Amino acid sequence: MADFLSAYSIQSWLESCPQGYLEDTEYGHAHDEKEPDILLDNEVLREETIKATVQLVVGERCALSASSGLINAAPDEASKRFLATQTLDEARHVEVFTHRLYDLGVKKNELESVIRHYANPNLVKFAEVLLEKVDKKDFIAGVVGQNIVLEGMAFSVFEMMYAMNEPINAKFAHTLSGTIADERRHVGFGENRIGSLIKENPGKKSEIERMQKEMSYWMLATFADAFRGNRTLDELNKLGVERAHGHYQGADLGVLSPEQMEHVLADTVLAEFKTRLGRIGVEYQTPAMPA
Repeated sequence: MADFLSAYSIQSWLESCPQGYLEDTEYGHAHDEKEPDILLDNEVLREETIKATVQLVVGERCALSASSGLINAAPDEASKRFLATQTLDEARHVEVFTHRLYDLGVKKNELESVIRHYANPNLVKFAEVLLEKVDKKDFIAGVVGQNIVLEGMAFSVFEMMYAMNEPINAKFAHTLSGTIADERRHVGFGENRIGSLIKENPGKKSEIERMQKEMSYWMLATFADAFRGNRTLDELNKLGVERAHGHYQGADLGVLSPEQMEHVLADTVLAEFKTRLGRIGVEYQTPAMPA
């Protein structure tokens, strides 16, 4: 418990996050970094970028509600304090991705309508499964759903997006690097804290496994919609713009089709789920595949 207290203390958070990798940043990036002109000037690329960023806002709003809702359900003071830092992390993520929408031309008085318009209904279902556990003050299921399933998904999504943007969009890549560092810490907490609680409450396993299976299905359905309906590659080809050759999980994203990128991401996330769930003593459940 002493190591847990040290690794996930507020002091550790202060030193690593606001006084560490976020120092001298503004909304997660350097002060002078801007979105590329091509994203702002081309309506198709701008709309696809807005659509993708909306999904990040939706996911982080869910994470904010979950982490804040779990604080008073936590069985010990160390977990409460860590979740307080995570709540601020998630609030920051909501803010930086919301601010990106403003940078892309979304007006502040239109923000909620834009989010409602573009929010993927499968992602909304994914969030509802988790928040139902949080509303019931189910700490064990809530932390597994939040810090292993949701954060595990976000970690891999952000890593892929970083690989895609690092060669061409320093501003967004810089923003993503900070969120990746946050998510790594959140996932670590989920593994380190929940494993012992599951050993003490083995009857929770079947419920958690059902939740993981359902959340995984809605996640895969979200990925399918996001990749198969995206017009970015067609528009880049039309403009004669060469794709960026970012590398993710050994694959060159500059040559993959959207369907291939979808499979790489899905396979990566599900493999991570299996590994992380195994570490806490829960058996990974294979989800149904969306049509």
